[in-house]
Amino acid sequence: MNIRFYNAKILTTNEDKSFSIVEGELWVKGDTICYIGDGSDLDKVYGEGENGVILWDREVDVRGNLLMPGFKNAHTHSGMTFLRSLADDLPLQEWLFEKVFPKEGQLLEEDLYWLTALANLEYLTSGITTQFDMYFFQYEVARACVDMGFRVVQTSGLNNFGGTVEELEEKYLKLNDYHALSSYILGFHAEYTTSRDLMEGVAGLVQKYKAPLYMHNSETKLETEECRQRYGLSPTQLFDSLGMYDYGGGGFHCVWFDEKDMEIYKKRGLSAVTNPGSNSKLASGIAPVDEFVKRGINVAIGTDGPASNNCLDMFKEMFLVSSLTKLKNMDAAVMDANEVLYMATTGGAKAMGLDCCDRLAVGKKADLIMIDLMQPNMQPVINLTKNLVYSGSKQNVKLTMINGQILYEDGNFKVDLDIPEIYQKANAIVARMK
Repeated sequence: MNIRFYNAKILTTNEDKSFSIVEGELWVKGDTICYIGDGSDLDKVYGEGENGVILWDREVDVRGNLLMPGFKNAHTHSGMTFLRSLADDLPLQEWLFEKVFPKEGQLLEEDLYWLTALANLEYLTSGITTQFDMYFFQYEVARACVDMGFRVVQTSGLNNFGGTVEELEEKYLKLNDYHALSSYILGFHAEYTTSRDLMEGVAGLVQKYKAPLYMHNSETKLETEECRQRYGLSPTQLFDSLGMYDYGGGGFHCVWFDEKDMEIYKKRGLSAVTNPGSNSKLASGIAPVDEFVKRGINVAIGTDGPASNNCLDMFKEMFLVSSLTKLKNMDAAVMDANEVLYMATTGGAKAMGLDCCDRLAVGKKADLIMIDLMQPNMQPVINLTKNLVYSGSKQNVKLTMINGQILYEDGNFKVDLDIPEIYQKANAIVARMK
């Protein structure tokens, strides 16, 4: 479809991580942004149709509201929707080994289609246009996302309890060739769940394909200390010694980092994906986000899964990144809102290798959201980026577009799946389990 947005405030991203507001119009041709400007040079884009009239499939009066890049959820386990509120208020190791793993063992392959679809609906309401997912039955995850028009990047949760290096390689090849909305990055679950032999096999794939790699990294103090006991190295230092970071990638959580870990991330050009909601709820700790930023390390933000976080809300995560970093340092000036907004948009896209939709610009894929500024929490309009991080919420998301398709608008989903059926299937999966 060809869609014209007009009477808009348009948030554009600058190379120095700052933002600018363009007053005017944004045009989408098919899946791509083809114009951003004040509307004075429109004929340069499409030319004139019959009788000098430019034809559109739809023209949207934005009414002074804000168009901005969609949020990039840079770490999640979407299929964990079936575990939401099932095993709360427990420490990570007990939560994972005594509650989560036994339930996950009862999942059927087809379950992941519906559980992922449910998460995608929540992402759309939060203005999230891409998810970086690590979970089971990844062909079903990809199918659910493509059927809904949702952009997905997946990585492997390979560990001692399931999966092989051969299967990881197969998924890497097939899911990167599955659909334009689907891509795949090499990965494994974590050091504490994965043998050295298995990690060395994964490292072999990194070298074979010259590819980036992701995993859970230094999420808890216990995990990090036990890795040092086993190998005499932190998880980051171990991964680097195995050649896992030779071609980029990064880690999820990155809470318990030391100076050498940060040096490796800087040297290798890695991304640190912070998950403040999950880390707070599981009392895992507060990531040194300010130190990453000082060193020029790319930082992205993820919700983690709906079992450890419960809600998939990027507005909450942005607020927590800023406020927890300030609290940890006892310095209210240590983390600026603009930096956090960059993490939630462009930083996430960079972590996932998605330079095609990292910002709003001509030639980029049309992954964008409309923010309702005509609500009390966004007034007065003094500083829009500060409002988004400190007072914005899901209630402000009026529209979510992915790849040029409007999938959510004014509280209504516009996806090719039956919404009540998604809810029914998710509840039936939970009811089936013992």
